[in-house]
Amino acid sequence: MSLLISTADAKEKWWKKIFNKDISNSNELSVTDMSGAFKQALTIGAEAVISQLGTEGGFSDDEAVYIPLPENLKKVAKVLKKIGLSGQVDDLELKLNKAAETAVPIAKDLFIQSIKDMTFEDVKTIYKGADDSATQYFKEKMTTSLAEKMNPIVENSLSAVGAIQSLNRVMDKYQNIPFVSEVTPNLTEYVVEKGTDGVFHYLAQQESAIRKDPLKQTTDLLKKVFGK
Repeated sequence: MSLLISTADAKEKWWKKIFNKDISNSNELSVTDMSGAFKQALTIGAEAVISQLGTEGGFSDDEAVYIPLPENLKKVAKVLKKIGLSGQVDDLELKLNKAAETAVPIAKDLFIQSIKDMTFEDVKTIYKGADDSATQYFKEKMTTSLAEKMNPIVENSLSAVGAIQSLNRVMDKYQNIPFVSEVTPNLTEYVVEKGTDGVFHYLAQQESAIRKDPLKQTTDLLKKVFGK
């Protein structure tokens, strides 16, 4: 019980230090310092997420964000597995994840710019909101631009990792089976959607950690604002 109380107290103290401090009576800290420290913490968190997911195994080895086949390909997989072609289906699914791992790093600059564009009023609004308020802010501000930036990257990476070739092989086998229904998958849009979902999933976790502890005061500014 005492641990829970101390954690809650630490969190409250951390946030109050940003928003409830009488800046007019402080010779050391300013609105710029405190808003900057919050943005710096978010930047470090966003960079950590991009680094985690934008590497080999970032999606394919992580059950929380692993990208399964899209729904319209699952029935294709079901048919092909019945005739002993599950290996080709599994290969396609793995390559979808590899494509996301290749594409996600493009999001880094977009997150950093979005954080830089935050006003102090934005920061205060996020503070007053839910534990994932910053994540929701990013979703609102970035989803469209993120998709636009990632679409060509995903399209190229799907080809580079062999996903398009794998899909063609799977569909050739499927379409040669009598009486199957037509399927027209759009892998690019699907991987972009699932890739960004993965980024926001872990960004919400980073935000929760930031609210409890300013990333262990890893920079001079964080130490200045949040240090004892």
